[in-house]
This record gives sequence, C-alpha cells and structure tokens, in this order.
Amino acid sequence: MELGRVRGQVVSTVRDPGVPPVTLLLVDLITADGEVVRSGQVAADTLGAGEGEMVLLVRGSSARFTMNERPPLDLSVIAIIDQISAQGETVYNK
Repeated sequence: MELGRVRGQVVSTVRDPGVPPVTLLLVDLITADGEVVRSGQVAADTLGAGEGEMVLLVRGSSARFTMNERPPLDLSVIAIIDQISAQGETVYNK
C-alpha cells in the first residue's frame, strides 16, 4: 500500500471496454509527511475522494481486486485517510 494526495481528475470518455466506468484521479505518491515521492499517477476511485485529500492506494494485481471483475487497472484508491500518527505524534489530521 502507498500514500497519495489527490491533485485532480482525469477525464476519459473513450475507454477500452475492459475499463470500468469509475472516476480516474490524478494523484501524487507521498511520504507520511506529505513530501511528493512520485507525481502524476492515475488511480481508479470508487470511494469519491476529492482534490487535496490524502488516500491509501494499492498497486498491481491488488488494484484489480477492488472491483468485482478483474479490469486492467494498476492503481486504485482503497481508503480516504482521516489521520496518521507516528511515535505518539499526529502527522496528518484531515
């Protein structure tokens, strides 16, 4: 699993038939402190995450298990994060 921050949406009206009609988000992979590790990733979202929110992502075959069928997805949002704490300190609070 990886942490990400939603930067925006990716709109695609023409898709391969195997790609489900879910929202596609533009996300940056980040550290728990919010530093960008890798920018510009596209993730499928079934939860309704919004711009600026921190999310939990899964990659590879795990990304496909978030849906009933096994679509050609490589990155999916599996949670919208409310809080992160480490070593007794709150690192992130929504």
